[in-house]
Amino acid sequence: MDYKAAGVDIDAGNETVRRIRALARSTFTSGVLSEIGSFGGLFQLEAGRFREPILVASADGVGTKLKVAFLARRHDTVGLDLVHHCVNDILVQGAEPLFFLDYLATGRLSPEVAERVVGGIAGACRDNGCALLGGETAEMPGFYGEGEYDLAGFIVGVVDRARLVSGRTIVVGNVLVGVPSSGLHTNGFSLARRIVFDQLGLTVETHVPELGRSIGDELLEPHRSYLPMVKPLLDGGRIKGMAHITGGGITDNLPRVLPHGTAAVVDLTAWDVPPVFRWLQRNGHVPTEDMLRTFNMGIGLIIVAARDKAEPLIEELAARGGRDARVIGEVVAGEPPSVSYVNLS
Repeated sequence: MDYKAAGVDIDAGNETVRRIRALARSTFTSGVLSEIGSFGGLFQLEAGRFREPILVASADGVGTKLKVAFLARRHDTVGLDLVHHCVNDILVQGAEPLFFLDYLATGRLSPEVAERVVGGIAGACRDNGCALLGGETAEMPGFYGEGEYDLAGFIVGVVDRARLVSGRTIVVGNVLVGVPSSGLHTNGFSLARRIVFDQLGLTVETHVPELGRSIGDELLEPHRSYLPMVKPLLDGGRIKGMAHITGGGITDNLPRVLPHGTAAVVDLTAWDVPPVFRWLQRNGHVPTEDMLRTFNMGIGLIIVAARDKAEPLIEELAARGGRDARVIGEVVAGEPPSVSYVNLS
């Protein structure tokens, strides 16, 4: 008996590292001081760029969206999903990404699949100015099903203390600017898969006329990064708070940035809910309250701003790719911080 017979192929691991080394190096920024394969990644902050630098870190995964990728045998988008989710999580505090680490675990390592997954990660890192500093690829026989893997990401960013977005200046009368999502992003897939594959018996190739494409393409639509459109707006304190609408929807995520003594009212008629959410709700007979706590419902980011600053912000967002951003509600008095809805059908 040897290690390969036990299910761990060291040669496949080395081949995977060989394939992804160039992908990772293509993301390196001037702050990277180490090479792929070192025990720890080294990164140096640019001297003099920040007066009072604050590091902001986050970790996340892609959840059961991976199950859809397995069914579709498409592995090039989930890495992008992972990076964009993490980038948005630190962006809401005003931070720009510095470097990213990934963790890919599988039962039997396929260098080809790993290369496609990491290719998506590297491409997203390049697009967001973030270095893929390192990571871990783990082969764990007997732990994952055939052809399955899990994926996690860890991001570190930086914000100058003067530009930190904390939500502390949010007051009653401020408004909520909703920025559209690009579909389900990376949340709600346990419910979506139950409706699509178990209840309706569809396959990833099934064309859905109401959506204009296959259900696999719809569900695998990549998570959007809000960094390119929001980063230029962070100066001047115009943005008082931001919420990335992930698991828990608007209902659970928006209160995370509201100070004590405030709450939020959201008008559900203020934006057009994308067809995929209406389709899932109708076919799954899902109560509206559950939809709002499971999915983003077409709003991936909420920005809190003073009422007189909202329209200029919306115009700037539109100029940078945030078309269809709009005021969807306001901040009111309340305790504890919570969300209520008007025009709830």
